[in-house]
Amino acid sequence: MMTSFFDQFMSPTLLGLPLIIPAMLTPLIILSKPTKQWLTNRLTTLQSWALLNITKQLFTPINATGQKWALLLVTLMLFLLTMNLLGLLPHTFTPTTQLSLNMALAVPMWLATVLLGLRNQPTTSLGHLLPEGTPTMLIPPLIIIETISLFIRPLALGVRLTANLTAGHLLIQLISTAVLVLMTMMPTLALLTLTVLLLLTLLEVAVAMIQAYVFVLLLTLYLQENT
Repeated sequence: MMTSFFDQFMSPTLLGLPLIIPAMLTPLIILSKPTKQWLTNRLTTLQSWALLNITKQLFTPINATGQKWALLLVTLMLFLLTMNLLGLLPHTFTPTTQLSLNMALAVPMWLATVLLGLRNQPTTSLGHLLPEGTPTMLIPPLIIIETISLFIRPLALGVRLTANLTAGHLLIQLISTAVLVLMTMMPTLALLTLTVLLLLTLLEVAVAMIQAYVFVLLLTLYLQENT
């Protein structure tokens, strides 16, 4: 039994083994794979159509060097999307509410884009630290500010995803607890609260999808700057 609303974000264990690893492997089971036949079913056709359109939208502004990252980033988006949506099911654990997991995804991807830019176009990459036409007196503080903003990017990626999902789960649990309490005392108010809960659940489904897309979108923008 939970003693706190934040207990739902603790990684569950079974026989002393953390269950976060099986949860992270779930997308491999859920996502359907295209068959070797000419005709595919509706699910794989819809999935392929969605992935094709998302990939076009994300990577059209990026040159050929950056488009090599398409498979990696689209796979990352599907992983985040599946984890976020599965976490909305009752009695489930959401790995993407853990800051450690999100930072483990954000930092290597961000660092890879920075190193790619320093290797392929070092002058342009370093030029982002100082806007053109900056007065001489403002050069040192601007370089410091831009450097800090550069290193804050992975932190912002991880914290944004964690905070949005955590806040949504807490709101759903708070409102659902209120529905259970009000059900015997004030049934009419409980019905109204239940309606709010259903609307909030729909909103959280949209947030789960949007946050996965935004995470990958920001990585593509960082990639565009360094290619």
